[in-house]
Formats: sequence, structure tokens, C-alpha cells
Amino acid sequence: MLDILRRIVQEVSSATDISDALKVVVARIREAMRTEVCSVYLYDPESQRYVLMATEGLKQEAVGRVSLSSSQGLVGLVGSREEPINVDNAPEHPKFHFLSETGEDPFLSFLGVPIIHHKRLMGVMVVQQRDSRQFDQSEEAFLVTMSAQLAGVIAHAEATGNILEIPPSAEKKKKRTRFAGAPGAPGVGLGQAFVISPAADLSGVVDKPAESIEDEIERFETALEAARREIRILGKKLSSELNPEEMALFDVYLNMLDDQALGAEVRARIVDGNWADGALRQVVMQYVGHFQMMEDVYLRERASDIIDLGTRILAHLQGHDEVPEYEFPADTILVSEELTPAMLGEVPAEKLRGLISVKGSSNSHVAILARAMGIPTVMGVVDVPYAQLHGLELIVDGYRGHIYSSPNDELRDQYQSIYDEEQALQEDLEGLRNMPAETTDGHRMPLWVNTGLITDAVRSLERGAEGVGLYRTEVPFMMKDRFPSETEQLQIYRQQLEAFAPNPVTMRTLDVGGDKALTYFPINEANPFLGWRGIRVTLDHPEIFLLQVRAMIKASEGLDNLRIMLPMITSVGEVDDALHLVYRAYAEVVEEGYSVTMPKVGVMIEVPAAVYQIRELGSRVDFLSVGSNDLTQYLLAVDRNNPRVADLYQAFHPAVLSALKMIADVGAEIGCPVSVCGELAGNPLGAVLLMAMGYDMLSMNATNLPKVKSVLRGVSREWSEQLLAEVIKLESAPVVTATLQLALEEAGFARIIGPSLRT
Repeated sequence: MLDILRRIVQEVSSATDISDALKVVVARIREAMRTEVCSVYLYDPESQRYVLMATEGLKQEAVGRVSLSSSQGLVGLVGSREEPINVDNAPEHPKFHFLSETGEDPFLSFLGVPIIHHKRLMGVMVVQQRDSRQFDQSEEAFLVTMSAQLAGVIAHAEATGNILEIPPSAEKKKKRTRFAGAPGAPGVGLGQAFVISPAADLSGVVDKPAESIEDEIERFETALEAARREIRILGKKLSSELNPEEMALFDVYLNMLDDQALGAEVRARIVDGNWADGALRQVVMQYVGHFQMMEDVYLRERASDIIDLGTRILAHLQGHDEVPEYEFPADTILVSEELTPAMLGEVPAEKLRGLISVKGSSNSHVAILARAMGIPTVMGVVDVPYAQLHGLELIVDGYRGHIYSSPNDELRDQYQSIYDEEQALQEDLEGLRNMPAETTDGHRMPLWVNTGLITDAVRSLERGAEGVGLYRTEVPFMMKDRFPSETEQLQIYRQQLEAFAPNPVTMRTLDVGGDKALTYFPINEANPFLGWRGIRVTLDHPEIFLLQVRAMIKASEGLDNLRIMLPMITSVGEVDDALHLVYRAYAEVVEEGYSVTMPKVGVMIEVPAAVYQIRELGSRVDFLSVGSNDLTQYLLAVDRNNPRVADLYQAFHPAVLSALKMIADVGAEIGCPVSVCGELAGNPLGAVLLMAMGYDMLSMNATNLPKVKSVLRGVSREWSEQLLAEVIKLESAPVVTATLQLALEEAGFARIIGPSLRT
């Protein structure tokens, strides 16, 4: 059966359209299972009917014309149960429904399996036979496997508008399809898909002897310099949109093109006798192979940077000497298999409405730039047939990580309304910038921000931030091709501290590993999220930790607004070891003559182990800060950047809420300030609950701060505590979310919570 299945899958994959694919499926399955009938019924959610769309064994004229309601017949039973139905005498079954148009009267045996894609019912596949026969388990398993394969084919067809329609449909609403990825940058974008592809194909280059080594080296040098020039041009196009720290991403590209890096290795291959094109392919693919074998998401994404540079050099080798000039639509949604910063630079900023990348995560270079530029972005949309999207109308939902192709009028209007609401709301919230987040009964809730780039500081101050609850020091590390020196770090940290002075700035010590890695410090592990990351790395490398803490403390001279935070703490031993190093760094800085104050030191609560050691941890440090994103992931065993399980990431899961309340309760008991610096703090629903739990401060992305402030200023703390008492007893995240949303809507905040939650 496996060989048969493989052949069917290959044949289906090569089909030109969905109609041909369905014809192949029903014909080959009928043959493989030695049955007399195989049919596919597709479910139309708007009419709530199953429509016969392909068959072998029934009347062909019935295709596209015969349908069943969602509750009708054995087909409807398969769909409603979402499980196989296997009977040896179908007419005797109470759910049997006779369809004379199909000619199915003589068939007794029936086996039907649902066609499901990402929890969505797409149709039913059926095999039938005249004789009374109970299909065995292997046959049932084969059909289930085949239906799973077909589900992906149908989903792809929907995305391109290449799905079969029910004939009488002049007034029928246009179908739309949703694909799930990971949020890359928040916001809503509506526009037209523009699919961009590499300028050349490295994989198609063959090896051949160099006729003249000198000539080939000269060709390569010329192409290399042209690629450098191209990157500079693309970077210049973005220079007005980005600050120097973000522009450093283009410096990374240029460093890769350095004569002593990629260039030197290609020249060596040419000297060995290969022509320039082949030598380039060998070197690039060698690098790519190394990166792609790594488990770390960030390192795999650096492989795409190498490929992008390699193809650009190859394009110049092949005679394409200019940066391509595309005619982009006024409302461009840029789509690619792997978006790169250089691709982003090819689109005029005023025309760019959204970004979609099939590969990549929220930590990719292009996602970092997108957030800096305020472009709605979805990454890792693994199931979308990107090559067939060109010219289609798309909606990008950067809040949820969803994209919609060929949206109907209702959906388009809904998202247009969300976009308009967002714009209007931002204008209305500007007036709150200099007002405190104080409840109607006088409770003051400090609102801080999470930062990583210098532009974050600018935006944060514009929105009335009172401090920084999390400065991600790994961001400048990730933008370098080596560890930044103490002097370089000092300059970066000083910028942040000065920007917010006299307000406090909480700097997290280097937090790499998991989904964050450094190209020059690779961490290759089978399970990186449970491996060498966070404080574990820096305690094993005290030279890195000490240098960073020294730079932080020196940068705080004369400002005295530094707080240091330790990530990924799982035991008191780690805190003791880290504190020893912090005090040592402080003493060294003082010895050098700096007039500095010992900064407050805190720990991040990100793993379940830390939750149950709050009392012990809190007695050792000055403050505690909950990293709600990682804590939720570890509590629920869900990677929220994995689109296949991202919907299981539930910030309002009862287990998460219970853990958060316990942390706040113990913190208050021992007199240790407790804050939250995850996305939950920036969600108006979450902020209300966290305030009720007793958290002393909330830290969030700058874009969310005005909304949170508006809600907190419009409610009383007593009201929030009553709401908490109600939801803490609930047993499921969807019920908690619905209860919170309803409560805030009734309190007059439907407009505030709408854009991010009501779609």
C-alpha cells in the first residue's frame, strides 16, 4: 500500500489543477482498493452542503450538480462525526439517503472518511461496492491517509482561487481562504500580492573547468563589487525609514561579502580549477548546508541570507548588472518563499502594505525591520502556495499571524474597518500621553515598555512610557558578526539609559539559545528550548557576562537608572552565582574610577521551576519580572512560533492565570516588587487581570501602551478584582477570553479591544 500511496501522491502533485487532481485521486483509489466506486464530496460552508466534485463509478453528469445537506446521508454523518464510517449494508443504515441522480442504487458497501485540514472539515471521500463487504482496517487506514494528502491539495487550490465552484453561483459570495503563520509585525494590511523571486538560480549552476583562472577571478571580483553596490543602493532606499542600529543589518550583508569572508573561499575554488559560477555555488551551498542542518531557527534563517547574497552575485556573473526595477502596485503585499532585508529594500516604502514569508520566524532579520517600519507581517506560512498568489487580493493580519486570499466583501469591509479604527484610535489616544495610568478609584499602575532597538526608545517616549521593563540586549549582539566589545556595548546601553533618564531601564543580560542565536556563536542542540540558553550560557562563559555587566554599569554613570535582570532562572544556585559576578563587575568598575551606584538586580520568572521558588528567589534579589510569553509556552508545552500548534498557545489558560496569581501573592507576602514584561501585559484584557492580581508594574510593546492606559484609566481596581474572582474559577481559555471581552465591551471599551481581538 505504501508504494501505491507514494505513486498516487506523486501523480496528484503533478496535476495541473484541482479538477485534475481529484480525477486522479478517485481513479487511482478505486483501482488500488479494487472497489467499484470512489467519490469526493467537497463541503461548501456557505451553503452548508456536500457537493459531489469527482467520481469514478457513479454518473459523471452528477458531478457538480448533486449535493447533500450537512446532516444528510452517510456522507453527512461522516462529516458531523469527523471520523470514518464503515458499513456493509448502507441502505439499511438509518442515515442512508438515496441519490437517484448518481446511479448508486445497487451499492451496498460504504466506507467514508473526512477530509480535514488544520481542524477544518473540507469534504468527505467515499468508496462503495455492490457486494456486502466490510472494508478491513488496512483499507480504512489507506483511505484516511489519502484524505490527509488530499486536504493539503484542496487548501492550496483555495488559496489561489482554483477551487471548484458549485455551478449556480451568480449571487454566491466569493470564497476566501485563511492561512496561518506566525506574527512577524503587528498591524493590518490590505492589498495586492506581489511575489518576488531570486534574480538567479544557484541550484541550476553546473561545475566546469575554468578556461582562464585569471579571467574567472576578474569576473567574480566584478560581480562581487556589483553585489556590494547593489546592497548599498537597497540599504540607502530604506535609510529614511530606519535608524542606524537597524541599518546595521545591511552592514551584516556587506561583511559577508568581504574579501576575507565569502570572497576568499570562492577565489580559492577558482584557483583549484572551477569556473566562477560553479565555485560560487559550491561555497554558498556548503554554508547553506551547515546552517540548514542546525536546529536553531535563527541560524537556519541566516542560510537564507547566504542564498540571497549568492544569487545576487550569480545574477551579476550572468550579466544582470542593475538592481531590478519592478512595477509595484500602489498597495503591495510583498510575498516570497524567504523574504530578506534586501528584498524589502526593493519596494518603495509608500507602496508597501504588508509582508508574507513562507519561511522564517518573528526573529528573522526581515521581521525585525518590519516591526521597526510598522509594516504588518506574517512569517512561516508553510501551507500557502506562494508562487501562485501573484496578483491576488490579500489581507495580512499581523496581530494573529493570518493571511486571507480572495476575501469576500464582508471580510474585506471588516478588516478595512479594523484598519480605519486603528488609525482613528491612535489619534484619540495621543491625548493620554502625559497622563498617568490611574484607575477611577485612585490606584496608580506604572506602565513601562519593552525595547531592543533605539527606535523603540523614541516610540516609547512618544507614547508616555515611564520606564523600560525589558531591554533585550541580545538584539545588538544578533546584528553583529562577532561579540561586541565593551566599548561598543557601553555606547549602545548609554543611548538607552540616556533616552529614558531619569526613569529606570531594566537591561536583561544576554539571552541567547532557543530561537535566538548568534552566527558567530552557534548552539546546535536536539532540543534547544530545553537546552543551553539564557543564564546557563553566560554563567558558563563568565567572560561574556562580566564584560556585558561592566559595560552596563559604566553606561549608568551619572544617570543611576540601571536595573539588571537575569533570564531563564531555574534555581537559587544560578542566582547566587550570577550575583557574585555582578558584584565583582561593580567592584572592578569602581576600581577603574567610575562614580556609579550599584544597580538593582532582579530575575525573570519564565519556567515552572521558578514559579515554585518565588519565595527563595525573591529573598535574594530586588525585584521579580514574569516573562509571560515563555512561561506560557513552558506551562503548555507549546511553541507559539510553530504555526501547526500556535493556536494552542493560550495566554488566558487557567493554569497560566493560576501561576501568575501565585507569583503575585507570594511577591506581595515577602515584600518583593513583581512585574510582567510579556505580551499579556500589553493586552488590555490581560492588563486588567494583572492589576487585580496585585502586580506592581506592567511592561509592554510601545504600540500597546496607549490602549492599556486608556482601559486602566476607565475602570476601578475594585471592578477588576471582582472580574478576576469570576474568571479565576473558569475552566477553559476560550471561556475566560469571552468573559473578559464581554466585560470590557459592557464597560465601554469595545473600540479599544476590537482591532486585535474581534475578527
